[in-house]
Amino acid sequence: MLNIQGRALRLCDRLPRRDFLTIGSLALGGLTLPQLLRAEQQAGVSRSHKAIIMIYLTGGPPHQDMVDLKPDAPAEIRGEFQPIPTNVPGIQISELMPRVAAMMDKFAVIRSVVGAESRHSSFQCVTGHTFRSQPQGGWPEIGSVLSKLRGPVDPSVPSAIDLSMHMQHLPYNLPGPGFLGMGHAPFKPTGDGLQDMVLSEASLDRLDDRRHLLTSFDRYRRRMERRLDTGSSDDLTEQAMGILTSSRLLEALDLSREDAKVRERYGTDDPKVLSYSHLGYQAHMSKFLAARRLVEAGARCVTVAFADFDWHGNNFSRGRKVIPLLDQGLAALVSDLHERGLDQDVSVIVWGEFGRTPKVNKNAGRDHWPNVMSALLAGGGMQTGQVIGATNRYAEEAVSRPVHVHDVFATLYHKLGISPTTTIADLNGRPQYVAEAQRPIPELI
Repeated sequence: MLNIQGRALRLCDRLPRRDFLTIGSLALGGLTLPQLLRAEQQAGVSRSHKAIIMIYLTGGPPHQDMVDLKPDAPAEIRGEFQPIPTNVPGIQISELMPRVAAMMDKFAVIRSVVGAESRHSSFQCVTGHTFRSQPQGGWPEIGSVLSKLRGPVDPSVPSAIDLSMHMQHLPYNLPGPGFLGMGHAPFKPTGDGLQDMVLSEASLDRLDDRRHLLTSFDRYRRRMERRLDTGSSDDLTEQAMGILTSSRLLEALDLSREDAKVRERYGTDDPKVLSYSHLGYQAHMSKFLAARRLVEAGARCVTVAFADFDWHGNNFSRGRKVIPLLDQGLAALVSDLHERGLDQDVSVIVWGEFGRTPKVNKNAGRDHWPNVMSALLAGGGMQTGQVIGATNRYAEEAVSRPVHVHDVFATLYHKLGISPTTTIADLNGRPQYVAEAQRPIPELI
């Protein structure tokens, strides 16, 4: 976050300060931003650019109507959609997902995800932890963990970015950095967050003034603390100024810079896909493209909340509207990652907070079903073109190879180059594992 106020001021240290400058955690522990960058260098923080794109399907998608169809089940369970073959022999998915079906060799389906909790919230999907026994301050989401452990790839691009709209049901909105603190909160380029990307009334002269101001702060702290030599401080100061002056993030979010044919592949935003889309549940196809551009620019984690899948009524009419849009955006994203050579470094996961009831209710809807759910994964150098696990004939229980939510997170961290046994100290100084499972899913690695 950037906050600049422009009144002349002389403080007790007798340094004239025409502006007060705050960039993220500039004052964390009494260190300037260049000092923090120096500390990161000395600590050997990795600059490798592994990344994750998480597509969060708010409300809990109906696995029986998307990737785990049961055509031989009774009508009140199998629903209205038919399975179609994919380009991987023996794997079938919904007729509403023909684009993904045509490139199933680039996806892995887990049909036996267990461990979900029966509540509408993004929490478990983005943290990998349960609501129970939270440490003080709460569990951080995966983007915040990456911000803490890896830091930015480019100082002008936040490590974690949340592209989701604000949703009326507050628990759908991402929980934030938890005990890691606001210095590791995902950047949200909407509303106030977008305004923070703009330097209002900033002339070249004023930017030059800020450069001198930051230099003065650094000289003062060096003089008082006598902790830093001057070998690379100028380079690090330049790097800190890059946060103020770089347009890299704005350019990544400017989709008009993208080739028109690529934009067309991703499809057109549908802000009224559902009757209640005004509450924040919209089908923004452009966010799939923005996610790809942001990881290219240096983001380590980009989260997209897509539409809504809480269909207690009209499950099939709503599915005909929403699922084909998801199919198009997801197929375009994964194709794009492969074509750009990003498929080994960028992991994609698509899931919601739980599955849906096998039996269709009287309102032609499916209700909450935490017993089992499905997930789609792609990229990250994972072994794709396969289905992991299976449910019974009614898609109500995992009957082979149950995969816990914790196992999925252990896999994601592994593909990001972070051991699931890595710990981070919470607010009480206690080490906490980044993932509650200690080994990734062997079929995927």
